[in-house]
Amino acid sequence: MKKIVALFALCGTLVFGAINLQTASKEELMNIKGIGEKKAEQIIEYRKTNTIKSADDLKNIKGFGDNIVSNVKENNMDSIKEKTKKETKDKSEELNNKLNEKTSSLLK
Repeated sequence: MKKIVALFALCGTLVFGAINLQTASKEELMNIKGIGEKKAEQIIEYRKTNTIKSADDLKNIKGFGDNIVSNVKENNMDSIKEKTKKETKDKSEELNNKLNEKTSSLLK
């Protein structure tokens, strides 16, 4: 039961693994499909006077349409999926190691 609770807690924290548009560097922004140097600079300039709470807020910037917003959302979902896979694997290995240690100590 503890393992299940731990996995749910882990999955809940992974949402924060995606790129934060409000704080991402120019280079991080440029890693998103469809965002080059100029668009990254536009995002950085926009967020100086505005708060970006979601990818949809990018539509307020001239030249940002549905395609770029979709790319940002897709990029963030891919980031979450990759981080989920890695962290779930790491947590699973950690729990298995603890289980093996306890089993070994009981068998002695």
